[in-house]
This record gives sequence, structure tokens and C-alpha cells, in this order.
Amino acid sequence: MQHNSERNNNSKVSDTELNPVDAEESQNNFFKRLPPEVTSRIFSLLDVQSLCRASMTCQSWNLDIRLNDSLWKPHCLALKAVCRKEIEDDLKSGYSWRDILLRNYQKSKVKLEWLSGRYSNICSPVDLPEKIMCPMDAETWGEILEAELKRCKNHKDTIASRV
Repeated sequence: MQHNSERNNNSKVSDTELNPVDAEESQNNFFKRLPPEVTSRIFSLLDVQSLCRASMTCQSWNLDIRLNDSLWKPHCLALKAVCRKEIEDDLKSGYSWRDILLRNYQKSKVKLEWLSGRYSNICSPVDLPEKIMCPMDAETWGEILEAELKRCKNHKDTIASRV
């Protein structure tokens, strides 16, 4: 019987391990002790959605992520294929890479779908999926119109060659 009580005394868990608040504080201290280059490197491996989620974890991560332009630049450059002019204009206007991404992310998705012909068969504004639409400037709509006209011309040429 004495052997069991010794084992119970030896297997006690520290108060820190039992208290989740202390454990969380200990974990936060661990991340705060990491060199900024290490946390920056870790954050640079995240996609946009994960980066945004990580920024909601705590205030220090939010600041580290929000203020680190080098984290946002690669994501903006990935959008540049679709929104080249918009991104170049935003850069000239002095926007940060994060702000450029915020300004153009949804627009790039919608623009890419238009340019790829996703909405070519829409007959009326009622058929447009309103939830995915976003405001775009006249030049962007001009690019979309050019792509639609080119697609229409190619379609007519294909039909004419079959006849």
C-alpha cells in the first residue's frame, strides 16, 4: 500500500500543466522568444487564407503579419497575371502590398472567371450571380468586353468553317 502512495506522489502533475491559462501564456512566451526572422519565415509559408487566420490568433501575430509587406507581396504577384494594371496603379499610388491584395483579391477572382468565359452564356443581368460580383473600373470591363468579343468572333469563325 505504501508503494502505491509513493507512485502517486511521484506522478504528480505540475500546477502549470493543470492550468490551461498558464499553459497558454507559456506557449505565447515561446512564440515571443522566437527570432523575428523565424516567425516571418513560418508566416511566409502560409497561403492567403491561413495567413489571415493566423493574424486573428493574437494581437502580436496580427501586428507581425499586418505590418510585414514581404508576406503579402508574393500573393499580390500571383494576382498580377489577372490584375496587372490594377496592381501597378496601386503600387504607383503608394498602397502597401497587403492593401493591394485586399483591394484586388476578389476582383481578380471575378475578372478571371469573366475572362475565362464563365459568364459568356448569360442572357440577362438577372442571371448574374450577385454574391460574387464586385465593383470594377471601366478599363477592367473593357478587357472583359474585348475577351467576350474575341470569344464571340472565334465562335462565329468556327461555325462558318463547318458550313
